[in-house]
Amino acid sequence: MDNGQVGIVDAVKDGLNRFADFSGVSTRSQYWYFVLAGSLASIIASIVINDAAGNLVSLATLIPTLAAAVRRMHDVGKSGWFLLIPIYGFILAITPSKPQIR
Repeated sequence: MDNGQVGIVDAVKDGLNRFADFSGVSTRSQYWYFVLAGSLASIIASIVINDAAGNLVSLATLIPTLAAAVRRMHDVGKSGWFLLIPIYGFILAITPSKPQIR
């Protein structure tokens, strides 16, 4: 895709490959696709297996999701610590990316 958007498969691969990388940036589409995929995986595991499996999937994706969220904050020009302010963190997560100076 030409405007910085990635597909859901690429976003999940990137999120899992950089599961503990709290530096760099993640675009808005990378972050939200990764959150969507993790949520769907947890819901499906809960329905198909049991609630404990859904909780296990959620726990397994906790660190990668936090890392993606911190990278998303960096993409809008803010520190990852802004995630601790719930409403403002959500507003930043839906904010368009800042242009990168190269």
